[in-house]
Amino acid sequence: MAKTKIIHLYILCFFICNSIFSQDAISPLTSKGAISLEEAELRKCVKELYDSQVGVREIGGENRGDHVEMYLASVKLGPGYSWCAAFVSWCYQNAGVDAPISGWVPSFAMKNKRIYQRGKFLKRKPQMGDVFMIWYYKLNRPAHIGFVDHWGEKWITTVEGNTGDDGSREGDGVYRKRRLKKQVWAVSDFVGSTDKQ
Repeated sequence: MAKTKIIHLYILCFFICNSIFSQDAISPLTSKGAISLEEAELRKCVKELYDSQVGVREIGGENRGDHVEMYLASVKLGPGYSWCAAFVSWCYQNAGVDAPISGWVPSFAMKNKRIYQRGKFLKRKPQMGDVFMIWYYKLNRPAHIGFVDHWGEKWITTVEGNTGDDGSREGDGVYRKRRLKKQVWAVSDFVGSTDKQ
């Protein structure tokens, strides 16, 4: 039953994304930071995908379960690996976004894609469908990633995999969370064309 629902979700997203890309209409830029109709629709498609996964939980713990293993397989990893980046990659792949196919968080920290870092906007304000990363000083690298759903003044709303109620990077499912902006090390944009700006 769960696999049937996943297949139906793939088919729905495929048709949505194909209809987006078959349209040549792009809205004019009306102000700095405005986005095209195509980008807005792609962001909506990414959001529909990650929202559809909220509530997924590991089965048996230890980074396992049908959905978790599906995310890991999308980046050619087997069961048992940390999967926050694999979740991001799976969503982007299914929405048709050109992004790293990787289960390694630093893969998403490409300098030309970063739009926000350590409290400073580099290119523009983060938007729905961008990815945030959290730096772990003990590891000396970004080690947790998820989607920005809403960027507020002090708080951001996120959807992230392999986390839990406590916000850790080794959790048990896909959650919608509220995080302080100061927790965010960087935000990257793979949906828009930030490397051309």
